[in-house]
Amino acid sequence: MTAEHDKLPLKLSLPLEYQQDLFHELRSEDELVILARGLGLLRIVTNLLHSYDAAGNNLIVVVGAEERENGWIGEALAEQAVISMSPKARGLSVVNTDMMNVGTREKMYSHGGVLSITSRILVVDLLSGLLNPETITGLVILHSDRVVSTSTEAFVIRIYRQRNKLGFLKAFSENPEPFTTGFSPLATMMRNLFLRKPTLWPRFHLTVAKSLEGRKKAEVIELEVPMTDAMRDIQNAIMECVEVSIGELKKANTGLEMEDWNVDSALHKSFDMIVRRQLDPVWHRVSWKTRQIVNDLTVLRGILHSLLTYDAVSFNRHLDTILAAHSPPPGSTRQNQSPWLFLDAAHVIFDTAKRRVYTGKADDKDAQGATLVLPDSLHPVLEEQPKWALLAEILEEIERDVYFNPYIRDDSNGTILIMCTDQNTCRQLREYLQNMYVRPGKSQEDEQHEEEAELKPSAAFMMRRKLREYLDWKRDFVKISASLFAENQKALDGATDQLGNSNAYRGKGPPNKRRRVRGGAAAAAAPTRAANGSIQLADDNSGHVADLLAEIQPTEAEAFQKQEIATDSLEDMEDYFELYEMGDLVIIHPYDGDMDEHVLEEVKPRYVIMYEPDAAFIRRVEVYRSSHSDRNVKVYFMYYGRSVEEQRYLSAVRKEKDAFTRLIREKGNMAVTLTHEGHGVEDPQESFLRTVNTRIAGGGRLAATAEPPRVVVDTREFRSSLPSLLHGANMVIVPCMLTVGDYILSPNICIERKSVKDLISSFKNGRLYNQAETMLQHYKNPMLLIEFDQNKSFTLDPFADFTQTPTPTSSDLQSKLVLLTLSFPRLKTIWSSSPYQTTSIFAELKKNQDEPDPIRAVQIGLGAGEDPNS
Repeated sequence: MTAEHDKLPLKLSLPLEYQQDLFHELRSEDELVILARGLGLLRIVTNLLHSYDAAGNNLIVVVGAEERENGWIGEALAEQAVISMSPKARGLSVVNTDMMNVGTREKMYSHGGVLSITSRILVVDLLSGLLNPETITGLVILHSDRVVSTSTEAFVIRIYRQRNKLGFLKAFSENPEPFTTGFSPLATMMRNLFLRKPTLWPRFHLTVAKSLEGRKKAEVIELEVPMTDAMRDIQNAIMECVEVSIGELKKANTGLEMEDWNVDSALHKSFDMIVRRQLDPVWHRVSWKTRQIVNDLTVLRGILHSLLTYDAVSFNRHLDTILAAHSPPPGSTRQNQSPWLFLDAAHVIFDTAKRRVYTGKADDKDAQGATLVLPDSLHPVLEEQPKWALLAEILEEIERDVYFNPYIRDDSNGTILIMCTDQNTCRQLREYLQNMYVRPGKSQEDEQHEEEAELKPSAAFMMRRKLREYLDWKRDFVKISASLFAENQKALDGATDQLGNSNAYRGKGPPNKRRRVRGGAAAAAAPTRAANGSIQLADDNSGHVADLLAEIQPTEAEAFQKQEIATDSLEDMEDYFELYEMGDLVIIHPYDGDMDEHVLEEVKPRYVIMYEPDAAFIRRVEVYRSSHSDRNVKVYFMYYGRSVEEQRYLSAVRKEKDAFTRLIREKGNMAVTLTHEGHGVEDPQESFLRTVNTRIAGGGRLAATAEPPRVVVDTREFRSSLPSLLHGANMVIVPCMLTVGDYILSPNICIERKSVKDLISSFKNGRLYNQAETMLQHYKNPMLLIEFDQNKSFTLDPFADFTQTPTPTSSDLQSKLVLLTLSFPRLKTIWSSSPYQTTSIFAELKKNQDEPDPIRAVQIGLGAGEDPNS
């Protein structure tokens, strides 16, 4: 009866049919759940955890949770424990730092409950025996798409399943794309997770569609916003640069798989990472031009994003910094600029961006007479983003709706929620909405149209302030560039004086005369081209800039507006402190993944304006509306028509749908794995023969042990995949905090493992020499293991690249290795192409060797009286 009584008060917050079906599935069997983005994965996970936590006698381990997800789960478990009135529920405890000592962790493990543990701490505690796998009720894996065969999470699951066959194991993911790359990827992932059954829940799943498309469907209004001509010209020019860059990449790397290298794929955030991953195995071979183009793709994609999110002034300033970063310093003879800067499309980008801010052309006059030029030689244009005016229209429409329907007929507040991509856009929209009815000042001609003008929102106040800041920044920027040029010039002059060779210029003018006529030339309002054909930053005439600044000085109306408050002393808080009515609030919030569900639940908005498209958030609104029958939601969905923004949104939806379609097909044809042992099924006789030492001379004693080989591993090494592979090769891993060495194979063999990157840094700071010296003091056979990545070439020498001067890095590294060998002749060097080869090398080295003593390995290198646990 007590068990029945404990189950009665358990209350779940899963109102929709697909959520309830999925929950019951998870309670009945172990499976991998792949859910479409935005369908409330964390809500299902927290309800599942609460159902086990309420029993009070379970130890549930959550692996792979991020910091903010830990906050969400902890808050949800505490809330559900109160609602369900579960006295035995203990909530979430987080173990995520090495500062939490062994005693504290041991006490937490014995106490039980729901524990979120980082995979590195968990694997060490499982191997050291601090946490007995048999005491774990179940394992919950989040972000299971990140689990690969060599990952620490896969290592944790293998140890758990090896010693605990009864505990449950459930894995979750809302990212279907990684499950569709490679050969039979779903089957491989299931093998890594030690699971047999995958369950797929796309948006087009029958139960999901039925739950979200019923009578309580959210009202969504799509609003296509046309881009301005200037924005469209810039977008087309950027896409042309991207297309040319991809074409150059294909031309230079003909032997690679390049089906996905197209303009459509280039719109996604991860495109440059995908290209880099494909080029990684041959990265040492590719020319500097290819490497530069890969970086340029990242820059161009960033410019595309900035075009649609930044205002015209901020976008122009962003382009100025990009151009300055990609241009060689004044006086430099470097000719390896980014190829896209030589295209005509690049000129269109910079020219059009500048004309969106101010326009006009200066007269060809002397620099001294520049101040006498008419003040209208440069006119502020200050083009506004088209979405701003539409946003103001939507807010007016909402005001009319509230005015004519004053009584809220449901449980939702009258709050308006505006969602956008990042904090910068939030600040921009907040400033626009605060000042859209502020007029900088009116002339006499405008007074008669004052009433009409007041009705129209405008960003003139905000844009004028931004232009003033931009011109001040540009002036300081030019001064810094000039001082850097002078320093470079002095260095060049000093170098030529030391050479003492008057023929060094070979018929050319001296370097200090190269840009002597800088101020007197015609200053156009567009960038010019340098002698080599690349875009060059145009210097506007200083007099014209001064006139433009004078024209946009703050008027009386602008000066009356309050400044942005950075800090507030709160001295007179009582006079101004008040709580706003929820119906009067306009909340601007960036998209934040699963946290958006919290925002919707807490704010309970009646109107939602999606300033930028996001497929996952649309589904979250659908789930929110379907979950609450007494709350009406009206959604305004804004996007730029025929823009990259629209293409990116449609492409993301299509890719997710295609990924689920492939997964459904593979699931239908997938073979069922019948056994999931930690090490597979091994014949006892083979296990015995594996440990028999056959390399014994005549008359020797036949040595055989029933125990598998043992390796002492430094706890800091669990960041790498090697301990997992050693464990998979039937070696016992003993984690210890070692002072000398990383891996102890026998009482005489100590190995210090270095990746190539770590090797270079160890040589730079001299740490490797100290490590080699301590190993030689305490061990008979010290070894240095230089381990390469399995996805990269097994070589230190880049192939000859005649297009540029060779870098001294590789030859410098080889010379340092030679010096190390000469300094420590007893130190052996092992070269390994990958962690897989290292595993077989360790197995060979351990033959005919005694097993290491972990206690002695920890004590070596410690001072007298020093605590090994400190």
